[in-house]
Amino acid sequence: MARQLFAKNGIANTTMNDIAVASGKGRRTLYTYFNRKEDVYSAVIESELERLSDKLDEVACMKMRPQDKIIELIYTHLSMIRETVVRNGNLRAEFFRNIWMVEKVRKNFDEDEIELFRKVYAEGKADGEFDIDSVDLVADITHYCIKGLEVPFIYGRLGHGLTEETSKPLVAKVVYGALGKSIAR
Repeated sequence: MARQLFAKNGIANTTMNDIAVASGKGRRTLYTYFNRKEDVYSAVIESELERLSDKLDEVACMKMRPQDKIIELIYTHLSMIRETVVRNGNLRAEFFRNIWMVEKVRKNFDEDEIELFRKVYAEGKADGEFDIDSVDLVADITHYCIKGLEVPFIYGRLGHGLTEETSKPLVAKVVYGALGKSIAR
C-alpha cells in the first residue's frame, strides 16, 4: 500500500496516517515496524530491489554460455530498473531526487549483483571463454557501467531508436571485445 501511495502522491505528500489507513492497520502498528515514513520508503525500495534480484538470479541459473549470460544479465538489469521506475509513477521523481537514500538501500543489492557477475566471469574464465586477468575487477566494472547506464536507459536516451533486439548484438560486440573474445558462435 505504501508503494502505491508513494507512487501516486510522492513521499512529501504521503503521511504515516495515509499508509496506516490504506493498509487497514493502526498508526501504532505501523510505528511498531517503522519510525518514520522515510523508513517505509526504504522498505519499498528494498522490496523493489528484491524483485530485480530474484529476476537476475533466474538469469544466472539459466543454462547458456557465460558470454550470453552476461548480456542477458545486463539487459535484465536495465529493463527491470526501467520497469520498476516507470511502474511506480511519482516514485520515479522521488527516485532521482532522493538518490542518496536509494543508494543506501541499494548497497546489499549492488554487492549481490557484483557477486553474480563474479560467478559468471569465473565460469567463463575457467571454460576459456573469457581472457580476463581479474574476475573481481571486471565484475566491479561491469556492475558500475550498467549502473551508470540506468538513467539514460530509463529516459530512452540510450541507443536512439534501437530496439533491444537490434541493440543486443552491438552491446555483445562491445562486451565480448572487453572480455577478450570474438562473438563467433
